Amino acid sequence: MSAMDPLAKKALERLLKSADKHQAGVATRLPALTSSALADYYALRTLKAKEEFEAVMAYGQAEGAIRIQRPRHDPHGLIDRIELVDVAKLALLLGEVPHSVRVRSAQELLVEYIETYPVLLEVLSCWEKLKRVRGTGPDDVACWVMACDVINYCRAQVELGKMETPVRDASARLFKDSKRIESLVSALDVLLSGSTGDKARSDSEILQELGLYREEQPVRLAGNIVIRRERGAYPLDRPYCGLPPSTVLGIASVPSRILTIENQTTFHVTARQLCDSDVLCIFTAGMPSPAWCAMYVRLLSDLPPDTPTYHWGDVDEGGFRIAAFLSRCAAEAGGVLRPWKMRPSEIPDAQQRPAAPGVVERMVKYAIEADWHDLALELAAAKIIAEQEG
Repeated sequence: MSAMDPLAKKALERLLKSADKHQAGVATRLPALTSSALADYYALRTLKAKEEFEAVMAYGQAEGAIRIQRPRHDPHGLIDRIELVDVAKLALLLGEVPHSVRVRSAQELLVEYIETYPVLLEVLSCWEKLKRVRGTGPDDVACWVMACDVINYCRAQVELGKMETPVRDASARLFKDSKRIESLVSALDVLLSGSTGDKARSDSEILQELGLYREEQPVRLAGNIVIRRERGAYPLDRPYCGLPPSTVLGIASVPSRILTIENQTTFHVTARQLCDSDVLCIFTAGMPSPAWCAMYVRLLSDLPPDTPTYHWGDVDEGGFRIAAFLSRCAAEAGGVLRPWKMRPSEIPDAQQRPAAPGVVERMVKYAIEADWHDLALELAAAKIIAEQEG
C-alpha cells in the first residue's frame, strides 16, 4: 500500500518487535496487540481516522501477516485484538527485515572468521537474544568483519618484522580511510580479549596490543640496572627511564629479579621505591605491544634462566590474560614467569569485590595458561576480583 497511517504503522512495528523477542526466546507470550496496546486507536476522535487505521490492519490481514479480532457480540465493532500470523510478511509490509533474518545474514558474513575468532559465536548469540555488544547489533556486522581484517593485517605485519605502525597509515592502506580503524576499537577489544563480558579498555591500549599507535610511546623501565642500547650501555635514570623499545638491546648487569607491572600508578610508586635497587621494573601499559614483547624477550635472553621473573597485574580477567601472554614471552626466552601479589590471599579484604561466574572461569583459564595451576585453584575458590592499585 502507499502511505501507511502513522498510528497503524506504529502499532504494527510494536507487533514486529514482540515477534522478534518471541523468536529470540526472550519473551514467552505469543505476539499480539491486545486492547491495552490499542488504546491510542480507541482514543481516535473521528470516524475517518479509525477507518484509516483499520484499513491498514485489513490490508495486513489480506496479505497473511496478521489476524484481526473484533468482539463476538459486535462483529462490526472496534478491533480488540491483533495477532501475528507470519513475521516475514509483517516485516515485508513494514519494509523491514525480521531480526532473526538479520542475525542469519550476519552469521553468513562472519562464518569464515569464527575459527580464528571464536568469540564471534558469543557475539552472534548475544545478537540472537536481542542484546547489543559494545553498542552494535547484527546491522553493524560489516564493522566486525573489518575489525577481523585489521587484526589479521597487524599480525601479518609483526610476522614480517614491522612491530609498530601509525594507526592512520594502516587505516588508509586497508580502507582508504585514515580514521576507519579508530572507529572499530570496540569490536577490536572484544576480538582481542576473546570475551564480550570483559570491561572495555582504552583506545590506546587496544591499538598498542596490535602494534598501532597515534603517537609512539616509549617503554618505561626502573632500577639501578645497566641497559645495553644502540649507542652504548648505560644505567637507567632515576626514578625511571623512557626508551624506544627497539633501541633496548639487552642487559649489561644482572638484576636480582625482573618485575613487570600492568598499571601506571603502581609502576610510578614502585619505580620510586626501587629505582636505586637491583630490581628491574618494567611498565607494560596494559597488554604490551609487539615491539615491547620483542624487547622483553631480548632482555630475558641476556639473563641466567633462573633469574626470578615476576608479573604484577590486576586480579581480574584482563590482568590474567596479560599474565598468560607474558608467560609465553618468558618461555620463549627460556624463563618462567611467576605471579607477584596476585593471589586472592594477598589481597586485603577491603579491596576485594565479588566476581561473576563467567569472569572467574576466564581468570582460571588464563591462570592455567600462565602455568599458575595452584593460583588457578585459589581463584576458583575465592571468586573475587581486585584492582592492582588497591
